Amino acid sequence: MRSEPRHHHPSWIAATAAALALTACQPSAVREAPARSPAPHAAAVAGVAAANPYAVEAGLDVLRAGGSAADAAVAVQAMLGLVEPQSSGIGGGAFLLYYDAQTARVTAFDGREAAPAGATAGMFLGPDGAPLGYRDAVTSGRSTGVPGVMPMLGAAHEQFGRLPWSRLFDASVRAAADGFTVPQRLGAYVNGQVPGSGVSRQFPQVSLPDALALFTRPDGSTIQPGDLLRNPDYADTLRTLADRGPRALLEPPIADRIIARTHDEPLPGTLSRPDFATYEPRTGEPVCGPFLVYVVCVPPPPSSGVSLLQLLAILEATDIASRGPEDPQAWFLFAEASRLMYADRNEYIADPKFVEVPVHELLEPGYVAARATLIGGRAGPAPEPGRPPGFARGADATVEASGTSHFVVVDAEGDVVSMTTSVESLFGSGRAVGGFFLNNQLTDFSFRPETEGKPSSCWTAKESCSRRSARRAALPFSPTTPRRSSGCSPGRCRCRRQSTCRTSWLPAGTSTARRAASRLPSPAVWPIAASR
Repeated sequence: MRSEPRHHHPSWIAATAAALALTACQPSAVREAPARSPAPHAAAVAGVAAANPYAVEAGLDVLRAGGSAADAAVAVQAMLGLVEPQSSGIGGGAFLLYYDAQTARVTAFDGREAAPAGATAGMFLGPDGAPLGYRDAVTSGRSTGVPGVMPMLGAAHEQFGRLPWSRLFDASVRAAADGFTVPQRLGAYVNGQVPGSGVSRQFPQVSLPDALALFTRPDGSTIQPGDLLRNPDYADTLRTLADRGPRALLEPPIADRIIARTHDEPLPGTLSRPDFATYEPRTGEPVCGPFLVYVVCVPPPPSSGVSLLQLLAILEATDIASRGPEDPQAWFLFAEASRLMYADRNEYIADPKFVEVPVHELLEPGYVAARATLIGGRAGPAPEPGRPPGFARGADATVEASGTSHFVVVDAEGDVVSMTTSVESLFGSGRAVGGFFLNNQLTDFSFRPETEGKPSSCWTAKESCSRRSARRAALPFSPTTPRRSSGCSPGRCRCRRQSTCRTSWLPAGTSTARRAASRLPSPAVWPIAASR
């Protein structure tokens, strides 16, 4: 029997937090769909929530063919790299949570980009020892790490896929070869506009030759929303991925083209073949924590998902659950708790392979309660980070980027993917090969390796690469029967209005019926898994 929560509106808080959270060299074998007994938590509907209708339809096409959530995630990402290249792409990285309805367990996949072996602590410092300008650093060859999103999706497909890998790129290959209608968001960014704001802004990446080649009409003018845009190079790249498997980007000839482009002036990088050959995505257990009657699971560091758990813990110390989404005080509490969370996140979240991350200390009830007491009656100056015992960091000077997307897939078996994917800044580094942009993930660090003798929480070095990510794929669970999942956060412009998201659902047993894209379903809720 379902235990009713003590508060009135827990679900809208969980949904808002999740929406703001933001995550061998042989080709994958072609496998027959495994025989599975009916999952104990099978979904009433199958569906996709993503930032673009082309991506939604690509995922639905795979689900209609009997594919799993893992299969559909590959199709969604391949299409997003075509129609939303400002936010994510096959040249970037991602975090993915996979809920297996058969076992009621969650698996965390880490496809974060990797720094080259030649990276150094001073790679983003100029000759005078001062940090490089943001434009110079982002568009440099030094900003790109080994892309991990496709190897990560390959690992998820190997474990949970049902359709052949080669089948998952059909829709995106067609759209790239035949053309697609330029979306409003892509058209706005290419023309130096912040979508929906009327604000003009110069994005340095779109002025580079690679972007100009992709986004210029035959008459020399820039593409506009509504134009038909073809990307034959991307279609060829996807065909190679489909034929050779998820590590095709890590092997010649594509890897050699990426390396060569990053070695071009100005400020060439140090990526090499061994960096690509040794890359492996990580798979492990999620980090889970309580919120009211829910258990929320997030990827472990270097994802900053633990910060989402801290945010929810801080909010639980307030009366926000007794308020609704129309209450201004609820949003004030959410904003102030978020400021406290981000202060700690910027100070302490890093890559545990190189730096100890105080996961337990940041979630310790006494520490969380002390942080919650800092929420006053009105907004004040930016809060300082807390001081968990035994941890000292230098100031973080990371410049936050906005090239990120999030999507959710639910299949007919009840399996769920929650994936946050990114090329870091808008259009990544602005350098492209094979019709896709290369990430600038290495500039997601403090350019200064230390401050006043203390190591920064986020700095780039081969010996101590403290990789922190703003990406936080999330899955909330409750002791109820399965319900629907929703999620969409296209870049920094998160899903503030339903019209900016595209969500479609396939009722079980049919192949054509869909819910209206403007109607987002209810928050994600599944039974508590064993992987707490």
